[in-house]
Amino acid sequence: MFVVIEIWSDVVCPWCYIGKVRFDRAIEALTSGPDAVDEPIEVVYRAYQLDPTAPVGTSNPVRETYAKKFGGYERAERIIENLTATAREDGLDFRMDIAKRANTLLAHRILWWTGATHGPAAQSRVKTAFLDAYFTRGLDVADVDVLADLAATAIGCATSDVSTMLAGDTGRGEVSEELAQAIGHGITGVPTYVIDGAWAIPGAQDTDTFERVIRRSIERKAASAE
Repeated sequence: MFVVIEIWSDVVCPWCYIGKVRFDRAIEALTSGPDAVDEPIEVVYRAYQLDPTAPVGTSNPVRETYAKKFGGYERAERIIENLTATAREDGLDFRMDIAKRANTLLAHRILWWTGATHGPAAQSRVKTAFLDAYFTRGLDVADVDVLADLAATAIGCATSDVSTMLAGDTGRGEVSEELAQAIGHGITGVPTYVIDGAWAIPGAQDTDTFERVIRRSIERKAASAE
């Protein structure tokens, strides 16, 4: 028996990066040490697009996007300041002053392909690489060359493997299906964590909450199997 945790998230979602750091700490606590759970935990990242209409190749700063979305630059600045401060508490150096609006469809195709061909651990590394590139380095996560280089480094494969995959149709249908699954699950915001298709954890919870809820879900699953 093993536990599958599906995470719907986007690589331009600040709470998804903050949540990943906290979630990864919880998984570390659950899988190592004297209180480790017996069941293996498999983590799978699923596609969600916060801004599906974002054009590829855009260079608009995130500040402008936030100002339009949240009702002006003053409010956008407050939101960015609060996000940056929260990220700092979790060891992340957000540079949203240099972040650019980006369409994440290509990134999600790479993430699906990575999970399917290289496994969950590699997929998690690629996810972190994309999030870090966007939020701390100001890189364009809609650019094929940028994405291929980031993914290849995280996976340990040739850059051409990634760019060749993107040149075809690999992952298009699967990503579309994941986006549809989010609607089917009633997911309207990310990150959302779904445990064994039954229990959902919305938002970037703190590490203790992640650990407690996942542990409780595992205990319930074990009890129902008896």
